[in-house]
Formats: sequence, structure tokens, C-alpha cells
Amino acid sequence: MATLKQIRSRIRTARNIQQITRAMKLVAAARLKRATDRVLEARPYAEKLKAVMGSIAGTGDLPDHPLMSKRPVKNIGVIIITSDRGLAGSYNTNVIRKSGDFVREQTADVSIMAVGRKGSVFFTKRKYNVIQSFSVPSSGARLEDAIVVANYAREKFESGELDAIYVCYAKFFSPIRQVPQIVQLLPIEPVAGDAGPEKLAFDFEPDAESLLATLLPRYFRTLVWQAMVESTASEFGSRMTAMTSATDNAGKMISELTLKANRERQASITKEILEVVGGAEALNG
Repeated sequence: MATLKQIRSRIRTARNIQQITRAMKLVAAARLKRATDRVLEARPYAEKLKAVMGSIAGTGDLPDHPLMSKRPVKNIGVIIITSDRGLAGSYNTNVIRKSGDFVREQTADVSIMAVGRKGSVFFTKRKYNVIQSFSVPSSGARLEDAIVVANYAREKFESGELDAIYVCYAKFFSPIRQVPQIVQLLPIEPVAGDAGPEKLAFDFEPDAESLLATLLPRYFRTLVWQAMVESTASEFGSRMTAMTSATDNAGKMISELTLKANRERQASITKEILEVVGGAEALNG
């Protein structure tokens, strides 16, 4: 049975942990607000760009472009977005499980591009083919980080080293709900437009080739950026939720240990009183 000194030591430890988890919760909450704002700002742009792609697809056959090149899929690249740090609840576990299941289902060779140290360490230790690892700041992914990832993946695809590229990330819905999903990035497939069976007629200025040369790389970078922004918000939401639970659990533990310490102290005092009374009666006898 734990002594009063041991119980008080556990109370001090629980209070220290509670202070740390409360501080982490507040930091995650502040960062989540900024990350959520970026998600809400990025989504309309991505949807509008997708609509533009749909309109162009309605013109009929599009000119050839390297990012739309389809070929037999012998090598698949998967961008797996996790965090650099832990203590984010089930965020990293869910993304790793989703991507791991996807990789095992493939019949072609799979190369992994890990964004975030957690995913990189997990797949490297298990001897998966991790061809590149990217780190992200603790404050969240930046646009320049997305450009670096997108440029690397694009280079691998255009060189023919990879025949298809997917991204695995956690789509943000709320601080308590993030859903991991797999999305194909390359080759870019024309988005179905709203023109129906009839093709629309467009006059391109400049020409269609120049338009695609500008639009498709931007569209690809936008998809990567959207995935990284969603992942950042999901990470902070999951971390805030996890740290809130940890803080509450520490508070419950402190209350239980305090009650136990009080009982031990009362029992000790009662025992001392009984010893004094017993000694006094022995002297009087």
C-alpha cells in the first residue's frame, strides 16, 4: 500500500503533467484557429480551379501535357502527410493505417514520399521504400513547403520514375473529426464539366497549350497545398482534443489522490491518538 509520502509525490507529478498538457492545449487551440482560417480560405480557390478545369474539359480533346500523360502503372508514388511531433491523439495512427492499407493493396511497386517525421520513421523502420522525407514547421505547413513537395513529385512523374502519384492526408471537419483519405494527384484527369453530352466551344487566348502549361502545374500545386493545409488543421484539432482529455484526466487523478492522501493522513492521526491513549492508560494502570 502506498505511503502518504508516495501519494503526495504522485500528486505533484500529476500537477506538473496537468500544467504541461494545459499549455499544449492552449497552443494547439491558438494554432488551430489560424489553420482553420487557412483551410476555409484555400477551399474556395481549389473548388474554383476545379470548376475551371471542368469548363476546359467541356471543350473536347485537350492538348497533350506531361502532367496528363497516362501510361501503364508499374511504379506508384504515395505522398503521406503526418506530423513531426506526437501527442496528437489518433491523428498519425489513422493516417499511417490508411496509407499502409493502400500500399499493401497495390500490385505495382510503391515509393513513399513522407511529409512529417512520424510517417517517415514508421515506414522506414518497416523497410518500405521511402524515397524522400520532408519536414514541416511545428506551426504548420507553409506554401513554400507545399511547393517543394509538389516540385519533387512532379519531377519524379515527368521523368517516368513514377507512373501515378497519390496523396494520403486527413481531411479536416472539426477538432474531433478528421477523416484520412487517398486522392490521386497524377496523372491529372480532366474533371467532368456540366456541359452534358454536347461539347462547349471556346476561343483560347493564349492558345490551349500555353493555357494548360500554366494552369495544370498550378492545379497540381493547389491539390498538394490543400492536402497539407487540411492535414495541419487536422493535426492541431486532434492535438487540442487529446490535450483537453489529458488535462481533464490529470485533474481527476489529482482529486482521487488527494482524497486518498487525506484518508491516509486521517488514519495516521487516528493511529497516533490511539497509541497516546493506550500509553496513558498503561501508565495510569
